[in-house]
Amino acid sequence: MGHRRRLARPLAQPEEHWARLILRSAATKPEALAIIALAVDSVVEGARTLAPRVPIAEDAWVEVELPTEGEPPPLAIDVYSAVGDEHARLTALTLLARLETATAWNLRPDFAY
Repeated sequence: MGHRRRLARPLAQPEEHWARLILRSAATKPEALAIIALAVDSVVEGARTLAPRVPIAEDAWVEVELPTEGEPPPLAIDVYSAVGDEHARLTALTLLARLETATAWNLRPDFAY
């Protein structure tokens, strides 16, 4: 009798929670990421990849989403947390306050999901 190979199970990915800020000011995705990194004293990880992000806390990071084709701005600034929804929202509000102090951006939270 031959041996059957066990199929490897994929590693469990941590659940990601997120909160969205809407940027109603003109900016490109690379500009927005660079400005966010500067405002929170961080760096843009994966700047020349399909998934750049800015770490903003031990268990939190920011990604910027572009509008879909044919839609005008705003950009979506998504704050992700590995901790939970409340942590994502609190981190997003902290980031919003920091960006309002450091920039002339027009931002608003969008937590109605």
